[in-house]
Amino acid sequence: MATWAGKWPPDVVIYDGTVKIRPPSLAELPVLMEIEREAGHCFSGIGMPEIAADDPLPVAVLDSYRLAGMAWVAAESSDSPVAYLIADLIDGNLHIEQVSVRPSHAGQRIGGSLLEHAAQHAVSQGLAALTLTTFADVPWNAPYYERCGFYVLDDDLLPPGLRVVRQREAEHGLDRWPRVCMRRDL
Repeated sequence: MATWAGKWPPDVVIYDGTVKIRPPSLAELPVLMEIEREAGHCFSGIGMPEIAADDPLPVAVLDSYRLAGMAWVAAESSDSPVAYLIADLIDGNLHIEQVSVRPSHAGQRIGGSLLEHAAQHAVSQGLAALTLTTFADVPWNAPYYERCGFYVLDDDLLPPGLRVVRQREAEHGLDRWPRVCMRRDL
């Protein structure tokens, strides 16, 4: 469970004494790109080399999330980021655009800590849910998010904003593999 000090929403949160969740600095944005590249390499091993080769979001885009207060990093004791999450407001919910964890730190619930932080942020803003899109059959995607309290939404019932997200993903070629929209009620 989280422990926060100071104002709500918190700028810094310590989860389970293992990672510090905080906003990234401008200087750390290239580190987020590096984390994304490292995390992407895992897709090569499951027959998705195109995903592994996909470029991370550029610094300017990451900075727009940072400036909007919609970007957080998980930093280890040295204060170096080992994971990050960025989010948008879509259909009146907090939409998780990206969560990436360095493979060397996978399996430590760091991604889950970032999701919990995003959920607390959403609640503090009066939002009803977290949403995301992900690969249906990748073990660290939809099955993982189900364990984190998300459920799959019926494609025929998607709200307009998520339809736009799915259309952009299809145009980017992500529909080559089964994808789903998911929601976690708060």
